[in-house]
Amino acid sequence: MSFLFTSESVTKGHPDKICDQISDSILDALLSLDPLSRVACESTVERGAFHIMGEVTTKADVDYISIARDAIRDIGYTKSEYGFDYNAEGSCSIHTQSSDIAMGVDSSLDDSCSLGAGDQGLMFGYAKRESKEHMPLAISASRILTRKLTEKRESGELPFLRPDGKSQVTVEYEERRAKRIDTIVLSAQHDEDIPIEELRRILLKEVIIPSLDPSLIDDRTRIFINPTGRFVLGGPAADTGLTGRKIIVDTYGGYAHHGGGAFSGKDATKVDRSASYALRNIAKTIVEAGAADEVELQVAYAIGVSQPVSLSLSTFDSHHMPIGKIENWIRECYDLTPGGIIERFGLRRPIYLATARDGHFGNTSYPWEKIDGDALSLLKSLM
Repeated sequence: MSFLFTSESVTKGHPDKICDQISDSILDALLSLDPLSRVACESTVERGAFHIMGEVTTKADVDYISIARDAIRDIGYTKSEYGFDYNAEGSCSIHTQSSDIAMGVDSSLDDSCSLGAGDQGLMFGYAKRESKEHMPLAISASRILTRKLTEKRESGELPFLRPDGKSQVTVEYEERRAKRIDTIVLSAQHDEDIPIEELRRILLKEVIIPSLDPSLIDDRTRIFINPTGRFVLGGPAADTGLTGRKIIVDTYGGYAHHGGGAFSGKDATKVDRSASYALRNIAKTIVEAGAADEVELQVAYAIGVSQPVSLSLSTFDSHHMPIGKIENWIRECYDLTPGGIIERFGLRRPIYLATARDGHFGNTSYPWEKIDGDALSLLKSLM
């Protein structure tokens, strides 16, 4: 059976991504001064203004407005002609975390010496032998395009580019195996004086062709560059943004399930974030070991309880060893309590801004993307 599947990515200048970066910049600043900070920070941006809100319990003293302005400037919003820049009007309404929630996190119901989960919920982790980073091809290719677009803008090679932009890649599959790229869409915000045909020619040559595997592109592949033509007005001047509104862009591009919880602006006691990272590591290790070619894991938690209430595993019939053995290996090698996950991956450090810019999975510099050699060896020995 053949089918088409599409994923999208956005540049770090997209309105929602600006908010993710503001929230994670604040998280990193707090963790750098107080690693035990409890943070649930969200942001919103609009034409000429931004607002920061949420719940924070910390010993750190930071200037939230200044952190947000620095993040906006680093993204590239430095000119008033964009309709939004780092000098935009800023406001903040941060307050402390609910004591009712904090009580359950500080001392879990099932183990008073352990951290409890910061909320109920379900999380997923996924990996597939389809790209070098074991990510689905459509989201991997989409991110490569937006990353290249940003690189060309920030380097000054394409000075007509502005911070906002999007990509979209459609992959043709046969029996869940990627066969070819069917469609590429690239939309880049630009200065007013560049002709659209010149823009399209340059972006094809400088962004699309160098970024994607030519063996996946054929004479039937459709390419649309700024299909509506003009894209001068963009960013918060054209559309409001909000933290956590790009959760599919952030994860697996919709190819795998998503529990629904956003990541950015949350410290690691929030299992929306930390458990998703742990499950990605487990899934990637299973694929790397050759125990399965495709893996999706789900875990669920109850607020204030440290141990997961459920764990499930699907390999889409791609496993090369009994699933029961894989499940036993997970239980033996991984502590999926919030405290165990935090300790394993060192999640009380200021490491989160990069995830808000480049997606939360697939970047080998992230600690949860690094394969544990002992766990990998043990799984291979069971095959």
